[in-house]
Amino acid sequence: MNQKRLWAPWRINYIQKKTSGCLFCKIAKSINDGKNFIIHRGEFSFSTLNIYPYNNGHIMFAPYRHVNDLRKLSEAEFLDLLGNINQMQSVLDKLIKPQGYNIGVNIGRAAGAGYPYHIHIHLVPRWVGDTNFMPITAKTKVISESLSELYRKIKDVY
Repeated sequence: MNQKRLWAPWRINYIQKKTSGCLFCKIAKSINDGKNFIIHRGEFSFSTLNIYPYNNGHIMFAPYRHVNDLRKLSEAEFLDLLGNINQMQSVLDKLIKPQGYNIGVNIGRAAGAGYPYHIHIHLVPRWVGDTNFMPITAKTKVISESLSELYRKIKDVY
């Protein structure tokens, strides 16, 4: 069987990073939104730039409440979370004009969830040809804009 592999060596910093407690609970409770790249705080959820992005504009969305499955969210929490994603997609459409998006939820460690105890959703902007040889041959992921610059642009629009 010819098995294909997706190599993502730029993620090693994330994998090796030691953290205690829940990342999303810590970010949600923090008062320094700029340091944590929190873009929006809704009534039941928040959005933040992923500091280990797969692509420029990679944003994560999480409820404030510490739950591990979408089915455990109330209807209000679920709608707030999805509304936050819709709004941010419109902002990214204006700012960085992606040609598509990956929107994903990993529920449980077996599904690839790095933080399996706090549900979160990834919004990853995509462009035709945005995957190339750099991550494989040079162990380098090319991100076209700094987190700080993108954060400032999003906050200016949002």
